[in-house]
Amino acid sequence: MSFLFGSRSSKTFKPKKNIPEGSHQYELLKHAEATLGSGNLRMAVMLPEGEDLNEWVAVNTVDFFNQINMLYGTITDFCTEESCPVMSAGPKYEYHWADGTNIKKPIKCSAPKYIDYLMTWVQDQLDDETLFPSKIGVPFPKNFMSVAKTILKRLFRVYAHIYHQHFDPVIQLQEEAHLNTSFKHFIFFVQCCQLSQEFNLIDRRELAPLQELIEKLTSKDR
Repeated sequence: MSFLFGSRSSKTFKPKKNIPEGSHQYELLKHAEATLGSGNLRMAVMLPEGEDLNEWVAVNTVDFFNQINMLYGTITDFCTEESCPVMSAGPKYEYHWADGTNIKKPIKCSAPKYIDYLMTWVQDQLDDETLFPSKIGVPFPKNFMSVAKTILKRLFRVYAHIYHQHFDPVIQLQEEAHLNTSFKHFIFFVQCCQLSQEFNLIDRRELAPLQELIEKLTSKDR
């Protein structure tokens, strides 16, 4: 959650997405931050009793966008066209960009260009009131969960790129603890928010680039 970073003057890659104060989603965010403050990440991802699943997923999706935005913002000087000519997560995994609208056929591009496309696309989804309604009583669309899953799947790729290609700068900048806590929270959310039903927000195959790390980070909490 944003409180992990306190009042640190980290630059963000894209403008931060704010949840309106006084809204129900803002109250949910505060609940999640309070639970996270207890140090129990498993409890922090569980749907609060009586709350709407779509709203819970929406609030957390916005928050993960803000977290990744901040984390990537700290290493942009190291992620350049020269250092990262392709968007990859180690030697086995390469990502090509397509959004289905402006770019329909996947294109090969550098990591900074890919992440710029990705974060701009996510920002557009979060700003769309028909997809992510912020007003009380406005229903979520039927395709909301599908869109949210795509957002989370794509945000994972930024974590994967940072870990595989830029972990040394992360250590130099003393951001390792923030990155690990943020990613662990993210993984618990997408894998363990089994709420009232069994489901994963990201297909296990998509998580393969960081599977060993995931097992290491979550093994202590089993």
